[in-house]
Amino acid sequence: MAKYQSIAVIYGSDSSEWEVSCRSGEFTASRIDEFQYDVYEIFARFGKWKLVAMRKANSMRMAFPEGAQPDVDKSDFSVMVLGEKIKFDFAYIMQHGAPGETGLLQGYLEMLGVPHSCCSAFVTTVAFDKYSCKSYLRTADFVKMAPDAFVRQGDDLDAFCPKAVERLGLPLFVKPTNAGSSFGISKVDKAEDLPEAIRYAFSEGDTVLVEAAIQCEHELTCAVYRDAEGVKTLPVIEIISDTGWFDYDAKYNGFSREVCPAQIPEELAAQVQDITRRIYQYLGCKGLVRMDYISAPDGIYFLEVNIIPGMTNASLVPKMVRAAGLNFSAFLTTIIENA
Repeated sequence: MAKYQSIAVIYGSDSSEWEVSCRSGEFTASRIDEFQYDVYEIFARFGKWKLVAMRKANSMRMAFPEGAQPDVDKSDFSVMVLGEKIKFDFAYIMQHGAPGETGLLQGYLEMLGVPHSCCSAFVTTVAFDKYSCKSYLRTADFVKMAPDAFVRQGDDLDAFCPKAVERLGLPLFVKPTNAGSSFGISKVDKAEDLPEAIRYAFSEGDTVLVEAAIQCEHELTCAVYRDAEGVKTLPVIEIISDTGWFDYDAKYNGFSREVCPAQIPEELAAQVQDITRRIYQYLGCKGLVRMDYISAPDGIYFLEVNIIPGMTNASLVPKMVRAAGLNFSAFLTTIIENA
């Protein structure tokens, strides 16, 4: 017997990732067990929450035309459909970027007492921000991280950049601390290009992380979740990018190969899975998350946590689920019932 009946899948976002979020959300909604749950698709962007489609258990999906999409009542997380008030039992969050990965959406749901698929508001806030997450993990003795420097919008770049290059060397990666899908990220090979790369990263947020480039042998990623028995990892994927690193084109425009399971030594794969489990527990994660790494000659370097990993048919997590021999609908049921 399922714990929940009415599942709201929330997608769209206030960030540059909103279109990717829609694809992830639509795919997820289509794969939630059609025999167990009523599924409601909510498009949420800049405060406007609309019910765009619904599928009752054992029924066909019904899409609402633009202009006739019911508004979600945010006072109690409900919607009126054909004269019936539906109060959602559970939220499956598929918002990449703000507010779904910044903790704001989780905080709203937690204040209303609505269970959701994600980490808590606090953990989401910490883990999504790359600098905050690395700072939280600095005392952990089981993971390496690239040396970095932090800069905030309004800081003196003329003073910051020479010191960053002197301390970290070249090349460097410049990243917004709170963006995903590689928006705002660039690789810097020459010192004179660093200020412009930082200004580009500021287009996605007010804080930026400058990291030393690690000598990469393998770029790896691993997803982790919780079932009734405890914390489980999925098979490791190796990402081989045609662009030199896993940028937007590599992720979404076919300029990469994703080998699953990764063709790496079993010991290395086991290390990645062990570190992933330990980070998940160290941060206090819930639900499904994905973690990215660089394997270097001197060890495995943590890059970032993906609090809400992409979930299109071509995304990394569905590939891991297939490689593990799991049924995807059953996998989503596990996430929902053990959140």
